Amino acid sequence: MGTALATPATAFLPESVTESVTKTDGIYQLQSLDRAISVLEMLGLSDRPLSLAEVCQQMHLHKSTAHRSLMVLERNALIERTPENRFRLGLKLYELGNRAVEQIDLRTHVHPYFVRLASDLGETVHLSVLRKTSIVYLDKAGTNGKVCTNSRTGSTNPVYCTSMGKAMLAFQPLETIERIISKTRFVRFTPKTLCSREALLLALDKIRHRGYAIDDEEHELGVRCVGAPIFNPNGQAVAALSVSGPVSHITPQSVSSIADHLLRCCRDISASLGTCKKPVSDLGSSVS
Repeated sequence: MGTALATPATAFLPESVTESVTKTDGIYQLQSLDRAISVLEMLGLSDRPLSLAEVCQQMHLHKSTAHRSLMVLERNALIERTPENRFRLGLKLYELGNRAVEQIDLRTHVHPYFVRLASDLGETVHLSVLRKTSIVYLDKAGTNGKVCTNSRTGSTNPVYCTSMGKAMLAFQPLETIERIISKTRFVRFTPKTLCSREALLLALDKIRHRGYAIDDEEHELGVRCVGAPIFNPNGQAVAALSVSGPVSHITPQSVSSIADHLLRCCRDISASLGTCKKPVSDLGSSVS
């Protein structure tokens, strides 16, 4: 029996792309994809949006080649165009970044800090991430089996009436804040629920100044929560922790002390993720 010939990897690719696939030192390269990734990296390193001419100059590309890469990235919302016809990273990358944090097992990474905080404070601690206009609970812990509230891992609650939701929202780029608020349907869960864009923006302003958020019986009567964000290496609020308990335990007088413990824990977690930058939305004032 004769020796079977190996089938080239390019045989399984559409004919239109086989010409752009090469193999160097055992690594397959798709030139158009490599070029697009290089464009993203270049825009990510730039302190300002770049024009087509600047992209061509910095990447040593012909104008038509650079334009094709930019159009593909823009069509997929990986980059966006400014009114001045310049290009910057798009919000789709932010959404993908949030998913990436989950997929590197944020829950496992945070858990040691998380359990220690619950033990130190003797209250229920939650971990969540932002998903559209809601938060998704990733983890929950209490001490001696004591767990407050009806939340469960995998469940969701609205951003606008939860401490973790408001803590993450306050430290988003302006465009993200506006987009989330515009898609929010305000429902009154209790007499204390924030039910308007204006009330929420005022709350976000306070959160940015003090660094943490409070759910003062806004979602569930009898329960008060203090939440703070966790930042990734780019200074984006990609997750949050909250300390929750009955109002008889978490009193207005004890909130400041609880917040100090919570903020210290969130800073430690953020540092362990490689964070050394300031939050991306160090805004100082609310969205108009």
